[in-house]
Amino acid sequence: MRTCLAAGMTLATVLALGPAAALRADDAPGTPVSPVGLAPETSAGNNVGTGDAEAAATGEHPLVPAIAVAKQGLEHIRATIHDYSCTMVKRELVNGTLGEHQYIFLKVRSEPFSVYLNFLGPDDVKGQEVIWVAGGNDGNMLAHAGSGVKAMMGTVALKPDSMIAMEGQRYPITEIGVENLARRLVEVAEHDAQFGECDVNFFPGAKVNGRVCTCIQVVHPTPRRNFRFHMARVFIDDEMRIPVRFEAYDWPATAGEKPPLMEEYTYMNVKLNNGFGDADFDVKNTTYKFSGGK
Repeated sequence: MRTCLAAGMTLATVLALGPAAALRADDAPGTPVSPVGLAPETSAGNNVGTGDAEAAATGEHPLVPAIAVAKQGLEHIRATIHDYSCTMVKRELVNGTLGEHQYIFLKVRSEPFSVYLNFLGPDDVKGQEVIWVAGGNDGNMLAHAGSGVKAMMGTVALKPDSMIAMEGQRYPITEIGVENLARRLVEVAEHDAQFGECDVNFFPGAKVNGRVCTCIQVVHPTPRRNFRFHMARVFIDDEMRIPVRFEAYDWPATAGEKPPLMEEYTYMNVKLNNGFGDADFDVKNTTYKFSGGK
């Protein structure tokens, strides 16, 4: 998400190079150099196709099964997950520049929607903390830098969608989290289901950081104004039933080139329903490093 002190997540829908494409971390444009133990890893699953040929045989759009899975996942999240903590790894293309991987410890509460971020790396953002609570702090996110001149400013209040907050980010902090990701998956898939030129495949048995997932991949072979991406993948954790990784790619400039990465988000070390309270999203929490709490 976008904010010079905030993280984005955001994830969307799914695609791949084709039914035989292997799902590996090295498929991405670069391998993250991360704090120890925080590099996301993925591995291949076993392809089960639901592509255009099968869709033609059944008369339904190939995205229909993916939409059903996404809706079921969203309902499950809303019904059973009250809060969670995790390490989020994100990388985004902003204003034509692909940024570095960022590593963020994240707390999220569903009601009221509340977010706490602690940046673990890279060094230029390490130590930053951000809090946003729906309906609180006059609608502002509260943030402080980890070091340097900006850190001397102490805690600052920023509108989540302000120019400063959105600098270097694709999405505001208000869009962070697995529920927002699941909701956006449904929205984008339902939009794309209005059109053709779509190949969808399921890969059961894929893994993200050792956890068994099902990967849904969507490909739009030809650039069209209707489509937001060429290729996307979403990895849904089989046990937790939440999306734990999302990747989206643009169309390559030249045939045969790797599709350029637009955005990727991985949720690692997820711990559900911790019983977070107001103190977990309060700048006065003594375990945080905010100053001059508002």
